[in-house]
Amino acid sequence: MMKNFRTFILAAFACAFAATAALAHAFLDHAVPGVGATVSASPGELELSFTQNIVPAFSGVEIAEAGGGSVPVGKPVVDPGSPNVIHVRLGRALKPGVYTVRWHVVSVDTHPTHGDFTFGVGP
Repeated sequence: MMKNFRTFILAAFACAFAATAALAHAFLDHAVPGVGATVSASPGELELSFTQNIVPAFSGVEIAEAGGGSVPVGKPVVDPGSPNVIHVRLGRALKPGVYTVRWHVVSVDTHPTHGDFTFGVGP
């Protein structure tokens, strides 16, 4: 009976640790322009804020127009005051329309994550 109890405790501990480790990925917390937002003018850059600090050398951002064309962007730069925030300069002004942002990052604990969101530029 005691052996079963120890096995149960060890299994419970392992599950609790695994759940904590799964939460250790860097996920997008918020962005500027905001996810699903429409801005009145073209932004000069994107700001993406994550739930963990980011390694910019292994991270990237792409922007696509509604028709599929890509928008030139600079390399992600970590905000010196907030290492969980990256800034991405746009290579040109955005025309009115809907844009898709695709991002991939590696957090300082080496976990890669990726995702996408859209935002619009109004007339």
